[in-house]
Amino acid sequence: MKEKSLREGTIVKKLVATTSCPTGIAHTYMAAESLEQAAKELGVEIKVETCGSVGVENELTEKDIVEADAVIVAADTNVDTNRFQGKYVVTAATSQAIDDAKGLIKKALQGAEEGKTTEVKGDIYSQVSDIKSARKSERRGPYKHLMTGVSHMIPFVVVGGLAIAISFIFGIKAFEEEGTLAAALMQIGGGSAFALMVPVLAGYIAYSIADRPGLAPGMIGGILANQIGAGFLGGIVAGFLAGYFTQWLKNTIKLPKSFQGLMPVLILPFISSLVVGLLMIYVIGQPVQAVMEGLKSWLQSMGDVNAVLLGIILGAMMAFDMGGPVNKAAYTFGVGLLGSNIYEPMAAVMAAGMTPPLGLALATVLFSNRFNKQEREAGKAAWILGISFITEGAIPFAAADPFRVIPAIMSGSAVTGALSMLFGASLKAPHGGIFVLPIPNVVGNLGMYVVAILAGMIITAVMLRILKPKVEQ
Repeated sequence: MKEKSLREGTIVKKLVATTSCPTGIAHTYMAAESLEQAAKELGVEIKVETCGSVGVENELTEKDIVEADAVIVAADTNVDTNRFQGKYVVTAATSQAIDDAKGLIKKALQGAEEGKTTEVKGDIYSQVSDIKSARKSERRGPYKHLMTGVSHMIPFVVVGGLAIAISFIFGIKAFEEEGTLAAALMQIGGGSAFALMVPVLAGYIAYSIADRPGLAPGMIGGILANQIGAGFLGGIVAGFLAGYFTQWLKNTIKLPKSFQGLMPVLILPFISSLVVGLLMIYVIGQPVQAVMEGLKSWLQSMGDVNAVLLGIILGAMMAFDMGGPVNKAAYTFGVGLLGSNIYEPMAAVMAAGMTPPLGLALATVLFSNRFNKQEREAGKAAWILGISFITEGAIPFAAADPFRVIPAIMSGSAVTGALSMLFGASLKAPHGGIFVLPIPNVVGNLGMYVVAILAGMIITAVMLRILKPKVEQ
């Protein structure tokens, strides 16, 4: 006999769930089917997202999560639960969902009815973390895919840049002598980490679009971009081409259920790799290489006026939306050029990204009567966020007074970017804030680089003094 609905006399309306197992083939879908069947028998509405070998299916939307009263995560792999912030989340292995789906559903319903939620802290560090998580979850379309590739690429760039810089401690050309420590460090940094930069960028752009079937064709396209000389621009093109083509194949090719296991590991990556590879070699590679060579030539030959103008643009972009799409576009430009041994834009980008929270922190000290007590307390944390190159540390201030704060921080960052480019400062590590500055040879023209950051901080603070009225205590 069918069990009595658990929703009678309750306020529970809906559950959402996500399932994932290491192979993404069997248990992922068995757990989902078990949860759906149990929910049907209990009279509970549920939407189950599966993270399988062919990618995410029946994906939970922001609307689904908002409307849900509780969440079930049945997974044997790491699953991002940040999007479920504020909801009651029940976690379990896929085997438990298969064996006792009704128990999990009852537990989720009980927790929801008791008003249990995920705890959210209120200090500035938590605000910044929540803002970054929210922005990540809000990314859609090409921007989301590009940022997925960039975020996976950054560790390779950091390791490569630092290894190369340390090799220079023994002399700028010491790595040319085979068998030396300097040569080994250069092999680690330039020969290995930097060589993987573009393939990883392309691979994870494709992965973001088409999940695991897109990874191999994306990386192969990225390697070809390196070999052709198309650089990070070629990697971006290869990643999007591989991702969208693989996704199209996934939606187009229909096989019997017994052959579905061949799709993600053989059919999709093989066909896509061949098509992407041939297009990169015969059609796309050379035009993108020409564009990349033109960009490199312009950057290497530009005079002081053009350098300052580029610094102003990059600096203003870094402060405009403080970690948003415009900020990330400037950051991606700087990071991408590292693989081509062009380090000046990256220096301008990081310095300009540090300036907004540091300038605001300075303003709360010098001009405290322009800020309320809560903002002055937040200013203490903004020092740490600023020196760590976390531009989002400025967001709580900008959210409270955008029409005064945003012009002020853009002015300071534009000055910092311009001075950094004018001084010819260079940076081989794409992140780390002041913590990478003491490492020998990571920063070129270190003294004037620090001057550029200090100048931007002062400009930001002075602009805030001019634009913001006194706060009544």
